[in-house]
Amino acid sequence: MPSARRHALILTAALTVIGAGWAMTVPLSKIAVSTGHQAMGLIFWQTLIGAGFLGLILLATGTRFRPTRAQWAIALMIALTGTLVPNAFSYRAATHLPAGIISILLSLIPMISFPMALLMASDSFSLRRLAGLATGMIAVLLIVLPEASLPDPAMFAWIPIALVAPLLYALEGNLVARFGTAGMDAVQTLCLASLVGAAIALPLSLATGEFVVPAGIGRAEGALILSSAIHALVYSGYVWMVGRAGPLFAVQVSYLVTIFGVLWSMVLLGERYAPSIWASLLLMLIGMALVQPRPRETATPPLPDAAPDA
Repeated sequence: MPSARRHALILTAALTVIGAGWAMTVPLSKIAVSTGHQAMGLIFWQTLIGAGFLGLILLATGTRFRPTRAQWAIALMIALTGTLVPNAFSYRAATHLPAGIISILLSLIPMISFPMALLMASDSFSLRRLAGLATGMIAVLLIVLPEASLPDPAMFAWIPIALVAPLLYALEGNLVARFGTAGMDAVQTLCLASLVGAAIALPLSLATGEFVVPAGIGRAEGALILSSAIHALVYSGYVWMVGRAGPLFAVQVSYLVTIFGVLWSMVLLGERYAPSIWASLLLMLIGMALVQPRPRETATPPLPDAAPDA
């Protein structure tokens, strides 16, 4: 097999593993809230575990750095827009919505990013990408309008709650594209942001009575630990992918996260969806394809979170 072809196959396989792993964090988050654990307590442990795994990666690679004031400010910005606030809404939405629906809604991130980039004057207008945004909006309507699309009509009220996460993830990506990371690489940035997030989430969880006491490792606790570890590992893999294949190739992981998010939710949670949900998924994928930058366009990869758990 020619080396170029083998290299392409390795990158494609790695991208598939990263997408599948990232997508698994969505149903795992639903399992984490299944026993009544509250959002802020889960966020504390998620950020602490994530910081620990990323810290180990930094130690293993011999990376040392002393954060400057500017780097702490960037970490705070990312912690708020990429973890604390969106995950607080995501965990609450996960209590009431199917994980597959949340996976589909998270695919709105690149579509929401486009109008934000226009407002921040960091991107130029494009009819093709505007069409992608419109396609994404139609996909959302297919979820919320047909009476048979959601298992329970009462779930409709939680759709706006679930949409807060992609909105803030899109804002995070645009802010990072605009202001940079003050000289940190992506692993350093996410590790520092996770530490900041844990430092904020701990007093908030104690003040609100949402702190999770690790009395044992049950199904929900195991899902939280696994989700946090997977996110740290796949994010590091995403950074590696950007360096090896470029952002235009790596950003295709968003398709895989959406598709695998629905599939994992079916396998792990036994979810099943109405035909309108499958039509919404197809439209979301089309919308994502339309809003993705082309090779001649400048693409700055966003700094995603768990998916979206974060």
